[in-house]
Amino acid sequence: MKKYVLIFSFIIAALLISCNKFTTQNAITSDGLSNPKPPKAIGPPRILFIGNSQIEYFVSAPTLFQELCNFNNKHINVQQLVTMGVSLDKVYYTNKTEANQIFSNRDKDGNYYDFVVLQEATPIALTDLEKYRSNLKLIVEKIHKNSPDVAIYVYQNMSPLPYTNPEYDDYYKELQKNAVLAAAYIKNAGLLRVGDAVKDAYEGKSGYKYLSNNKDNLRYGKNILHFTNDGGFLQAVLLYSAIFDKTPIIPKKLILSTGTGDKDNMRKQEVDKVISNPKALEEIAFNNR
Repeated sequence: MKKYVLIFSFIIAALLISCNKFTTQNAITSDGLSNPKPPKAIGPPRILFIGNSQIEYFVSAPTLFQELCNFNNKHINVQQLVTMGVSLDKVYYTNKTEANQIFSNRDKDGNYYDFVVLQEATPIALTDLEKYRSNLKLIVEKIHKNSPDVAIYVYQNMSPLPYTNPEYDDYYKELQKNAVLAAAYIKNAGLLRVGDAVKDAYEGKSGYKYLSNNKDNLRYGKNILHFTNDGGFLQAVLLYSAIFDKTPIIPKKLILSTGTGDKDNMRKQEVDKVISNPKALEEIAFNNR
């Protein structure tokens, strides 16, 4: 699998060394933010993913979500603007020609996009609330030109630290709080509670065990932890559950990663053989919808 040099990796490394870049406050839960309401669509709805490697690296959230929708007879068009290791504004400027084209497309029902997932870079989501809000505003204003009633899901980033790090919870709470405060300023926006779901999985909710032979089943990496198959599966089921308010029927096979090496890739594999505990992850996802 081709790997990318993530230009924010040095920032993450600095964050791992010191926690004094922010002041942790009491966590603000997402209870005050209801799930956004999609507009009425004529024909299959569209969803757009915008973000970086938390959305697609070893596994692909757009691909897995599309597969779950297809298998469950949910006809939806999936698109993405993803650039490794950059913030939302840089995702836009890196893909400006393509972005301006899709943001100018029109649909007869008045909303070209029905759902959008916006995933900010972790360093900004963690330490710069003003930039977090301005980047969301930049993207949303452009999307609203052709999709004024789109349902926005602001991606709640997960703690960048290993779960065994004693400061894992501090980072988790700060990211949770900032996601709520950023989403609150966006029309028809809610949270995609990835950080909450990942924390529940690490805590063993629904009987899930994240360790196998001293190996983290959810994430892999050093300075930056990316989803492996369990984490990618959890993320895709979470989004499906949030949008449709039900757990998807899981197909026998999904497009998952063969590993974390440079020669590994994504291909169809049997879920029960590759995902350590699909049922537990489904339940965790649904409970965080």
